[in-house]
Parts: sequence; C-alpha cells; structure tokens
Amino acid sequence: MLRNRTRVSCALALTFTLCAALTGCGGGEGGGSGGKVTLRFTWWGNPDRAARTEAAIKLFEKKNPAIRISTSFAGFDAYKQKLATQAAGGDAPDVMQLDYRMINQYADGGVLLDLGRHKELRTSEMDKGLLATGVVNDRQYAIPVARGSETLVYDSVLWRKAGVPEPKLGWTWDDWADAMRKLSRSKAVKDAGRVGGTDPGQSEDVFEIWLRGQGKVLYTDDYRLGFTADDLARYWEWCSRLREEGAVSSAEQTTQMDGSVENTPLGRLKAVSDFNWDAPASGFQAIVGEGVRLAPMPAGEDGTPGQYYKPSMFFGASAKTGHPKEAARFIDFLLNDPEAGAILGNTRGIPANDSIRKAVTPELEGFDVVVSTYQKQFEGKLKDPPPAPPKGDASLQTTFSRDYDQVSFERMSPREAAENYVTEAKAELRQ
Repeated sequence: MLRNRTRVSCALALTFTLCAALTGCGGGEGGGSGGKVTLRFTWWGNPDRAARTEAAIKLFEKKNPAIRISTSFAGFDAYKQKLATQAAGGDAPDVMQLDYRMINQYADGGVLLDLGRHKELRTSEMDKGLLATGVVNDRQYAIPVARGSETLVYDSVLWRKAGVPEPKLGWTWDDWADAMRKLSRSKAVKDAGRVGGTDPGQSEDVFEIWLRGQGKVLYTDDYRLGFTADDLARYWEWCSRLREEGAVSSAEQTTQMDGSVENTPLGRLKAVSDFNWDAPASGFQAIVGEGVRLAPMPAGEDGTPGQYYKPSMFFGASAKTGHPKEAARFIDFLLNDPEAGAILGNTRGIPANDSIRKAVTPELEGFDVVVSTYQKQFEGKLKDPPPAPPKGDASLQTTFSRDYDQVSFERMSPREAAENYVTEAKAELRQ
C-alpha cells in the first residue's frame, strides 16, 4: 500500500463507482467514439487494482485525448478462460495482461503483437534478463510489469523458540534440511503440533530452484527437459527421507494444498515454514501473525543461487489490433510514466521499471515493505530468469504434483515416479 493514497483518493472513489461490478469496467468494445481510437484493455485482479488502473487510465486519456480505453477485469480463473475463448475466436483485446505461462501459448498461436518493433514502447530502464522472459523466437511479445521471487516464509517467533539459527543469504539446501530436522525435534515445535516445513517434493517451482543451484535448468532454450529421470529421482528420494524422518509435512497434510495460503501446512498451523512466492506470502500474516518473515531460497552446495526474479505478470497486445502504435503507447504509459507509477504503486508487484521502482519504494507500507526489502538484498546477485516456459508446462505442473503424491503415499518409488514423469513430460513437449 502507498502513503500517498490520498493523492488519488478522489479518482479511486470515482472509479469504484464506475467499477461496481467485478465483471467489467468502462464502455463498450471496439470502434472509436467521436473520432477517437478505442482500445480494449483487459486484466485480472481485485477491486483495488481495478480502481488504481482506472485512475491511471483517466490520466492517460487526459494526456492522449485522441485515445479512449475500454476496460474489463475479473478474477484470474475467469479471466484466463475468457481470454482463451477470445483468442481462439480471433477477438483478443487490443491490450491484455498475461501470465508467465500464457506467453508461449499465445505467441505460437499468432495472437500476440511483436512489441519490439514499436519504438513508442521504451524498455531501457528494465533489467535485460527480466525483459527477455517476454521473448519468443527472438520477438518481444510481452513486457514484464513487475517482479517477484520465491522465498521461505516462516514463523519467526516459533523458529526462535526452537533455538534454531534463523536462515540468511547464502545458506544451502543441506542447511535448510538440517534446520527442518532441528525444528521438528524441538520441544517448542512439538508442543505446537507442527513440523519444520512443507514437503517441497510436490512443487515444480522448488524443484526448478534446486536444479538451478546445480547449474541445471527445468527447460532448455529449445523447450526440452533440462534434467533427467536421475535428477528427479534424487530430488524425490531426498524429500522422501525428510518426510519419513518427520522433518517436513506428511502426505496427508501436503495433499490438501490447493494453491491457497490457507491450505498449506503453515497456513493450517501444522508447519513452521513454507516455500512460496514473496508477494502472496502476505496472506500468512492474518494466520501466523506479525512474526511472519521471508528468507532467501537455499543455494547449491557451492553457493550457486537457484532463485531468480520472476515477472509477476506481463502486458501484451493483439496481433490483430487495428491500432498497434496506440496500443504500444498505452503500455509504455502504464510501465514508464512517473505519474502513472505513483497511482499504480505496488498493485501488480514491485515495478519492473528501475526508476519507477525507486520512486515507489519510499511510499510503501505494511507487507509491501517486507517484500521490497526482501528483493533488494538480491540486487546484482541472481542469475537471469529462465525464458517463459513451454505451453505444456501448465499441465506438467499438475502431473508433477500428482506423481509425487504417489511417492508420498508410498504407492510408487521415487525412481518409478521420476521415470513416469519424464516419459509424460517428453510426450507433452512432443520431444
């Protein structure tokens, strides 16, 4: 949240009135009005994001009186389904918010405009590695809006009561495993009915960071698997040993996870820690209390960091838009205009634009300060993020968790499950 909310409070109040329904904001779709160019802009989010976005749009329309923005937004699942329908029907909006896993799907499908060809959109103040995550086949189809990073979120009060040294930058996976064992054996944690942490075996995201710490990747540049069944079996064997020792959550606890904070072992107060992304970790505060802290992800044994800055979302434009220059100009405004940055603040994450991020940071409050401080310690220390994953990755995430469920319930050995996963993954990726 920003301290300067009062500066845009009138605009926000007005836009809340305009956006009374979550299903849509703004006027009709298509065409111009009174000779103006009309751009359709869609995104997912909550009412606060919608109100701030509408306030920024009003400023854009004031500065660009020949352009009108027609908007709509929804929750992520509904948005994803609607955008897929629009894209399949050749009616994608002029400008759209995109998830990391949408880019390859829509770029390969000819849905997205090559934004790199439009000088109206400036990218000089963005990290080159972060910017490259929106590139497919050497074309800039999407521009990162903000960034996040994975973290170990933990209950620092209980961690300290257990007498275990708190995690710090540079700790390794062996250090993490030792901490989970010590926490689980401590009287304070036992009395609270908890274990050290969530079993990471079910998470493709954590596995990727574990791989990167060893100099390997989840996917190669040509979208093939960057690891072998041996790598995955070794990871799942390691996770299984920790689970069997009682250092991490049981199969019964882990399989209740559904993507929400509330249904993680930490969210159910059954563990002291959990791996999550930094911004969503704010949801633990209401459950765990003010003792919630964010720790760096463990590094490889030689100190190689596996974590990276990941774009929280992107902006893209339709390849079929009748107004590509105006679409590029609008995206440029949302990402690079200082006044727009002041209005939008941290509503989509820590801004990807360096100067906007520096301007917004002093105005942050609450958990946004925690996230900003957490990310700041990694400046210049992390390797470039991987390219956007192949379009089959969304289903492979589900397969990854499903196969590890078979391991955690001892229905399959880690080796059997790993070989099964690699076989399915290769088929999904059409290798």
